[in-house]
Amino acid sequence: MSLDLSSIKKFDNLELLAKELVEGFITGLHRSPYHGFSVEFAEHKHYNFGESTKNIDWKVFAKKDQLFVKQYEEETNLRCTILIDISKSMYYPKPKYDKIRFSVYCAAALSHLMISQRDAVGLIGFSDGIKLTTIQKSSKSHLHQLLVQLNNWIKAESTKSSSSQIAESIHAIADKISRRSLVILFTDMFQNSTATTDIYESLQHLKHKHHEVLIFHVSDQDTEKVFNFEDRPYLFIDSENGRKIKITPSIFKEQYQKKTEKFYHDIQQMCGKLKVDFIEADTRDSFDKILSAYLVKRRKMT
Repeated sequence: MSLDLSSIKKFDNLELLAKELVEGFITGLHRSPYHGFSVEFAEHKHYNFGESTKNIDWKVFAKKDQLFVKQYEEETNLRCTILIDISKSMYYPKPKYDKIRFSVYCAAALSHLMISQRDAVGLIGFSDGIKLTTIQKSSKSHLHQLLVQLNNWIKAESTKSSSSQIAESIHAIADKISRRSLVILFTDMFQNSTATTDIYESLQHLKHKHHEVLIFHVSDQDTEKVFNFEDRPYLFIDSENGRKIKITPSIFKEQYQKKTEKFYHDIQQMCGKLKVDFIEADTRDSFDKILSAYLVKRRKMT
């Protein structure tokens, strides 16, 4: 059975949660359209004749009568950097911060899956600039460090102190990632500027550096897209710039939906032009949707 945020009541150990999400996803692969994907968890790879014999695992040969070589950290199939928007707007809605929790749980599961496949993964957190960067590695100890940091972003109040400067951050990240990689971005696309042209240029920068890009547009669609609120006055506070407005949602619902649809459409058009994979990720979605989208992208790259 696939899991979503509503299925997870309390799970303090992010490492166990990531493992459960991945194992549940893999178990269900044979019943899904993605059953043909290879999800390897071996610590070895088949020996190809002509390669050096120094790394052949002779103990495995004695048991299986097949030649395998030990696979080390630098022998990775894919390099990936996961970018997470940790700005104020990602800590909505209160009190559970569903957007940041959803993003963190997805990133944890993806990191676990990639490192189990001997892919190298790194992590970058940004808001009004780059707040944290880790190198790309494929070791289990590195996975543990990534999960500790991801867990901190859920619990640490200090991460909510900055508004988002998505375009500037992505430009800096494009300059920072030196080797061609898959870049996976979790963001709600909210920033102080409502213009999408600056985001377009920053994503173009990533593509110019030959990176493949997969964007998960994270939102609480029931309130942020549909504008589904009770018919009574509310005080809305812009989490990015602090502006306040008191309105009755039903009066402005139609107008809000039209502007929101245009915003979503513009982003999708922008990504289409750049050949950037763009996935709408509602916080009520199953985590399987995110893992499946990653596998689709990974297969295109191999």
